[in-house]
Amino acid sequence: MAGTSIPSGSALANKVYSAALTTQILRTPTNRTRLMGEIKSSDLEQKISNPTSAGMPFVAVRNLTKAAGDTVSLDAFNIATGKPIMGDRNAEGRAQSLSSSSMDIKIDNATWGVDAGGKMSQKRTKHDLRRIAMAQHTGYWPGLLWQRTLVHAAGLRGVQAGQSWKVPLANDPDFAETMINAVQAPTFNRHLTIDGGGFVQGGGQLASIDSTDMFKLAHLDELAARLKAMDTKIQPVMIADDPAAMDSPIRGVLMLGPGAYQSLLTDLTANNNIRAFQQAAWNRASYGSKHPLFKGEVGMWNGILVKEMDYSILMNAGDVVRHVAAADRLTAAETNVTVNSIGAGFQVERSLLLGAQAVGVAYGASASDDVGAMFERWYNLDRNCEIFAEFMGGERKLRFNFINENGDAEPTDNGVIAIDSVITRR
Repeated sequence: MAGTSIPSGSALANKVYSAALTTQILRTPTNRTRLMGEIKSSDLEQKISNPTSAGMPFVAVRNLTKAAGDTVSLDAFNIATGKPIMGDRNAEGRAQSLSSSSMDIKIDNATWGVDAGGKMSQKRTKHDLRRIAMAQHTGYWPGLLWQRTLVHAAGLRGVQAGQSWKVPLANDPDFAETMINAVQAPTFNRHLTIDGGGFVQGGGQLASIDSTDMFKLAHLDELAARLKAMDTKIQPVMIADDPAAMDSPIRGVLMLGPGAYQSLLTDLTANNNIRAFQQAAWNRASYGSKHPLFKGEVGMWNGILVKEMDYSILMNAGDVVRHVAAADRLTAAETNVTVNSIGAGFQVERSLLLGAQAVGVAYGASASDDVGAMFERWYNLDRNCEIFAEFMGGERKLRFNFINENGDAEPTDNGVIAIDSVITRR
């Protein structure tokens, strides 16, 4: 018999399982972890508070100190511009002023539990119940966190439902509390709607979108051209082990919804070359990068890396959607737009073009001093067990006021462009 054992329900046992749960939640492969800089184990052990790579779409800020408050502040400075001072002309007092804007990310505690049943129904030891519940939790939490991040980036929850969705619908009374930070519609300069052969700026076109407005390979060329021409540009995605990151930067990671991705693959437009689209991604990965963004079914076109999103953000005809109209671009005030009648066999799907620093992900200290914690509750004369886990954190789309081409301070989603297109209903 072992000389030392950790009894079920002890504080030490829960701490051990809390640390294991935290590590698994933060490392489980999801699109959230693939699009975030690496989280090293030493970061968790030392409880340091530093962000992940600023070149990735999702930036994690960890502040694992108890009683450190429920908000994390992020700041952005505008790029200083202006003409140079030439020759011997006086330069003193003519330096460009720095301007900046900031935003806060709130964090909150989320709890979820599994009823492990009673002794007779389970016919397992207490330790086995723990292990089975751990498996449930390590599946549940990564999905919830990715969905919260996705909804913030998209600025929309959508109408999709079902068992795979942990985030409730927007009309659910618990939606706002689940999301922690307010879900904001895309800013005008970061919202595109497909209209025939091209894009229309903003979400107002949802009122007239029709069944022909599907995503095509040609739209990737126009998107790349728009990214180059933007005055307030999306920052390129910098993958740490990508040898070509500086010479040939990835202009963005286009996360196409399943319906839009299918439209792209089945595009029969003249001169469409889907094989070249897929080969380009393979060629980029062959430079030596082992990053998971290059794994699986992936394509690359004109500097844009294209991947299929594992969840859909869907709208039906007649849905009322929040958007920022052109007249409100300098205030980001949101108004309603009603999705056009597009026919019984179609829906509208929102895809995302992600650059660097699109969503801030903040972590805080839970009861265990880690981000996550596990608890056991025994009842019915210690014959039944409920196993709960909690996770302390929050997400928010990064939005700052940047000086636009007209010299106005314009609210701008820092690293994400929402793209709406029609898909076939399935």
